[in-house]
Amino acid sequence: MEKNLMDNPFYAKAMEFLQDNDLFDLEAGKHIIDGDNLWLNIVDSKLKTTQEARLEVHDKYIDIQIPLSCEETFGIKPRSECTQPVGEMDPVKDILFYADPVEETVTVKAGEVITFEPDTAHAPLIGEGTIHKAIFKVRAEY
Repeated sequence: MEKNLMDNPFYAKAMEFLQDNDLFDLEAGKHIIDGDNLWLNIVDSKLKTTQEARLEVHDKYIDIQIPLSCEETFGIKPRSECTQPVGEMDPVKDILFYADPVEETVTVKAGEVITFEPDTAHAPLIGEGTIHKAIFKVRAEY
């Protein structure tokens, strides 16, 4: 049986929050929506080259990323094909980085949404300059 993200109640709640709120009106920082199940980070970050960007994965959370001020490029790779972990999964921060090179990218325009489930490694923040963006952290539950 194929999983559907909308079957995840926290993902559905994130989509509802997105429809009901203007992300540009939110201050930078962490916005709790449903405790440890769902929150939103509004961040300002410096963009990197493809060579500087690092692939990352999460076990417990789905990332919903939305560039707000400009387009953003993401490296993507199936987690099962990543072979060069840097250390081990940090269970507190729910993140593991890989040293695998970024070989495939996707570019997302300002205001567009991209979702990364635990089975997909992603390397965010590829581009030039700085970016204002939103990152929902959604407990992975189906």
